[in-house]
Amino acid sequence: MKKIMLVCSAGMSTSLLVTKMEQAAEKVGDEVEIFALPMSDGINRLSTVDCVLLGPQVRFNLGKIKEEAAKVNPGLPVDVIDMKDYGMMNGEKVYNYVKKLMDE
Repeated sequence: MKKIMLVCSAGMSTSLLVTKMEQAAEKVGDEVEIFALPMSDGINRLSTVDCVLLGPQVRFNLGKIKEEAAKVNPGLPVDVIDMKDYGMMNGEKVYNYVKKLMDE
């Protein structure tokens, strides 16, 4: 089972996107664990996940997350959620992007 972590500033709005992504995964029969954490907690979980997406509001942390990920989980896909998809809470599009990042 793949673990996907979304990192944001507080975890509130991103938790709605998690639900929509879970629905998209279920629709295609994928078993995944998707969760959202604030930046301060997310950085400590990099070694335990298969993909990390940052909310647009914390995109300035991309370099820091990639640097930390390289130390504990080399090759971990890390990127920023498209602002439009985030704003529209398009869980299906974001989930498909995660799958692309993980080469699935």
